[in-house]
Amino acid sequence: MSEQSVSRRDILRTLAIGAAGGSVLQVIPVKAAEFAHQAVHNEKSASMAGKYAPKYFSAHQYEMLTNLCDTIIPRDETSGGAVEAGAPEFIDLLTSENEEFQVTLGGGLQWLDNTCTDRYSNLYLDCTPEQRKEILDLIAYRKNAKKDPSLSQGVAFFAYLRKFTCDGFYTSKIGIADLQYIGNTSLREFPGCPPLPEA
Repeated sequence: MSEQSVSRRDILRTLAIGAAGGSVLQVIPVKAAEFAHQAVHNEKSASMAGKYAPKYFSAHQYEMLTNLCDTIIPRDETSGGAVEAGAPEFIDLLTSENEEFQVTLGGGLQWLDNTCTDRYSNLYLDCTPEQRKEILDLIAYRKNAKKDPSLSQGVAFFAYLRKFTCDGFYTSKIGIADLQYIGNTSLREFPGCPPLPEA
């Protein structure tokens, strides 16, 4: 193993330990986000096909992850979505170096497939769009786990994935552009908040 890959792995492992206190990010520290995006970019640039090879998730799980990220933040007329921003690659890379992420996300994807098999006799990706929406609507709200404790793992998984997807999206070039963040730029005047629409 090369010295570069060892240092890269050590950096990822250190950065992916958990959320930094006071970070605007919900799952990981901002330095980990920057490093992960750069590492994914470098790998894609070095690849003959220009693609990222998943480090932790199986091909099936990675396809599920990509589908879920796209559902959480789809592209729209003004911006690319989570997939275009590289959120699946970002999540996979950091998950490959963090056991807590592996348990939460890997276990959650397994739970989702098992639950879809029980309910619809199909794995999640083989379900109809209506069935996928139905199961995601169930696990998107914590109140549903109070009514049906069998949904608890799914609700916890989806909440975590939603936060991680947002972290991956809003630390990417696409996500930062979507926020219209201009950085430390002086303004002649501060326009303030837009007026509230009248009811």
